[in-house]
Amino acid sequence: MAAVVRRDYHVARSYRLPFVLDLFYGVINLVVFFFISRTFGDTAADLDAAPDYFSFAAVGIALMIVLAAASTGLAARIREEQLTGTLEALVAQPLTTTEVALGLAGFPFLFAIVRAGFYILVAAAFMGLDISETDWIGFASVLLVAGVALSGLGVLFGALVLLVKRGEVLAGMVTTGMGLVSGAFFPVSVLPDWLEPLGAIMPTRFAFDGLRDAIFRGEGWGGDVLALTGFATLSLPLAIFVFHEALRHARRTGSLGQY
Repeated sequence: MAAVVRRDYHVARSYRLPFVLDLFYGVINLVVFFFISRTFGDTAADLDAAPDYFSFAAVGIALMIVLAAASTGLAARIREEQLTGTLEALVAQPLTTTEVALGLAGFPFLFAIVRAGFYILVAAAFMGLDISETDWIGFASVLLVAGVALSGLGVLFGALVLLVKRGEVLAGMVTTGMGLVSGAFFPVSVLPDWLEPLGAIMPTRFAFDGLRDAIFRGEGWGGDVLALTGFATLSLPLAIFVFHEALRHARRTGSLGQY
């Protein structure tokens, strides 16, 4: 897995301008939401632990980077392997299904964690985000566990790409939808009555709540980490099994190299 991650890192670094632009992409979103918050001022909505709307949205932006990488990173990487003709060579190596899946998802996930931390520091340094109460152990714990928990969904999307080739589009739509209804950019409490219960039970809801508690309260994130750990324990083995079956089907039907 480490070898696959190193390979993907060197490939990404060889395209230096896109590599840098990826790092600064979230800063543009931060600037947009910063001026939105200044335009509309204080909100009457319940922002949980966040002191203001920009603080609320900044955490959502940073965490969505990690969740998107964890849930759609594998699907995107498999699609790239298909298009470049290297997927067959990769799966011919003496690797288990778990090593293939987590190895391909590894670099996008690790880079997303670096980006998330970078965005929070930028918001704190230049946009007034208050991190004086932040529990950094809790911050790191929520990011890591949330990424692992959502990686099960990413492995399922990877299996979908193996079967239908263009499943990464659906993966992105599902991830964005989950973020929207679970508190990425606005509180769950403002959702329509019929949609609010759905947002409340999403695993992403625990990730957003836990990270905001870790940053703005410095406590209260433990329960969210436990909930995410439970979700990961159930979803990841099941997703690996589905990915294994999809890979075996692609090998049997000779469609592994098709795109």
